[in-house]
Amino acid sequence: MEISIEDHKLPYETHSLYDVKFFGDKIRTLVTHTPSFVNTWIAETQQKLLRNNHPAHHPLIVGLDIEWRPNFGRRFDNPVATLQLTAGNDCLIFQLLHCPTGIPQSLCAFLSNTTYTFVGVGIENDAKKLMDDHGLRVGNAVDLRGLAAEKLGDLKWKNSGIKGLAREVLGKGVEKPKRITLSRWDNVWLTAAQVQYACLDAFLSWKIGDSLLAA
Repeated sequence: MEISIEDHKLPYETHSLYDVKFFGDKIRTLVTHTPSFVNTWIAETQQKLLRNNHPAHHPLIVGLDIEWRPNFGRRFDNPVATLQLTAGNDCLIFQLLHCPTGIPQSLCAFLSNTTYTFVGVGIENDAKKLMDDHGLRVGNAVDLRGLAAEKLGDLKWKNSGIKGLAREVLGKGVEKPKRITLSRWDNVWLTAAQVQYACLDAFLSWKIGDSLLAA
């Protein structure tokens, strides 16, 4: 199967671990609401950066996406429930709403680091919602739509979505089922389908951004 997910079925309440497979890639996906696991994920990601000797002009590219409980009606504005970050084949899904002790400082510093490049479709809106809902600032956000329009030489990509960009840049298709898009992202326990969906949004953002920035 070209896209699949495997649950490691860890016996803990603090975190879960999955392998999401997307064609030839296997993305190690950590789902947690616990700050210590966020701290570890960020530290490991930064260590890989040092080992891999990324070029100074783009030392780290991170795919970023968020999810929240759907707003059914104008009076509703539900806060960001999950933050997804992907660097390479490692994904973090942080359940912000269920964090018991407040957002870790390591995450604040990571997101606000202007030497890192955070990429996503409509990322400016995501960054604004993160700031409005949780006080998290994204220091260097790059919208994949504008980047694709520039690198591919066609303004039509300014109105594209992640599915269209994945087909054009990566030559691979992905589905975004409405039943998952509009599901309860504020639940304490996410389903495997939600984890796969959330992981792929961030992973594809990273992979597309990495490809376009290298062009």
